[in-house]
Amino acid sequence: MRYFELFSIPVNYDVDLQVIGARYLDLQRAAHPDRHGGGSEREKLLAVQKTAEINDALQTLKHPLKRAEYMLAELGLELRGEQQTLQDPMFLMQQMELREELEEVKTSGNPDAAIAKLEQHIKELNSEYSDELQSLLASQDENDWHKAADNVRKLKFVFKLKDELERIEDELFDD
Repeated sequence: MRYFELFSIPVNYDVDLQVIGARYLDLQRAAHPDRHGGGSEREKLLAVQKTAEINDALQTLKHPLKRAEYMLAELGLELRGEQQTLQDPMFLMQQMELREELEEVKTSGNPDAAIAKLEQHIKELNSEYSDELQSLLASQDENDWHKAADNVRKLKFVFKLKDELERIEDELFDD
């Protein structure tokens, strides 16, 4: 996979962000357009393109969802920008319950406790789906890749829920 090769790290969902950060700085130093100021227009353009590619790779590799989507795309399953919903009845029921819990935060007599409880639940779900996603992405079985895609869809919901909770928290405590 190109981004993993570019950063000289193993293809794995679980990455070391410090290694990526250090490698990013090395790559940027080597490719920075200023280093090619005396070169031809083509060399300058290539340096700018390489820098953009390095930046794209960094943004993809450092974010868990983008990284998983990228890995799946490299395996032939394109999820970026899709509108497909998950057809898992248990998960859909869980979504409804979590949405109710989110709404209850707004009217709770103790919003701090309600937020803490929901944050903990979100953290547990994130951990559960991420752990499972790691093993599914490491598999050589195409069926597991489709399961990984479903886990990415679940994680998208969890990340969105977390963002919504943060927005509500800001609204409640921005007085």
